[in-house]
Amino acid sequence: MGILSYERRCAEIINQTDLLVSSLNDADLRVSVPATPDWTLNQLLRHVGHAHRWADVMLRERLPEIDFSRNGAQLPASYEGESASVLIPWLQEGAASLAEVLRSVDPDEMIAPVNGHPGPRAWSRRMTHETVIHRFDALQALGLPFEVDPEVAQDTLREWTGLALPYAFMRWPAETAPLVGSGTVHLHATDVEAEFVVDLTGAAPVVREGHEKADVAVRGPVVELVLAVYRRRSVEGLEVFGDRALLELVLERVRF
Repeated sequence: MGILSYERRCAEIINQTDLLVSSLNDADLRVSVPATPDWTLNQLLRHVGHAHRWADVMLRERLPEIDFSRNGAQLPASYEGESASVLIPWLQEGAASLAEVLRSVDPDEMIAPVNGHPGPRAWSRRMTHETVIHRFDALQALGLPFEVDPEVAQDTLREWTGLALPYAFMRWPAETAPLVGSGTVHLHATDVEAEFVVDLTGAAPVVREGHEKADVAVRGPVVELVLAVYRRRSVEGLEVFGDRALLELVLERVRF
């Protein structure tokens, strides 16, 4: 449950991009983005489009490993003063091209692998949820409501447990050091069958699916849990049982 198929992810890269650009007509792209306050909406949109193109070129050229030098998504600072009429087709073209190359390769081929996992599968998932989260960011910047299919959100939450969490411990060991040996956190969606226990009692995080007692549990709609773990909202309004300080420490220290 809650694991999107490879084909569904290919489709969602296009779908989520279409949903993103549907909000851009007449939008002021100069507004600041609350989740990334150093970027304007213009720059955030370029970040998303370049992320799609980065994955696209690595898969299209069948690179044996990730080439971080191709990642233009981290260099959007020069983009200012562009119009939605320029960015909308550019975003849609990039999403369509990425979906096309993903569909043209063997999902299990070791192209640009991510942590030992086949690149096509990993990048189909990463770019789906990169687009979901940044679509929220764009809509928040524009003051517009955000909705996402709970099945997609379930997969986004699972990706956080399987990729974002271990990545944070690897990438920022000093920042995550206070979490080592700290306890257990239970994430419990109330509208879909999605429960995860994040076990931080050892040297590295371990994630188990299912219902079990933990030091702290947080319950709420799956979309709200996604926004909380990706640091897009506080836990206010969600049900929290147990060691709230531990939950807030995890959400403060685990970034992606």
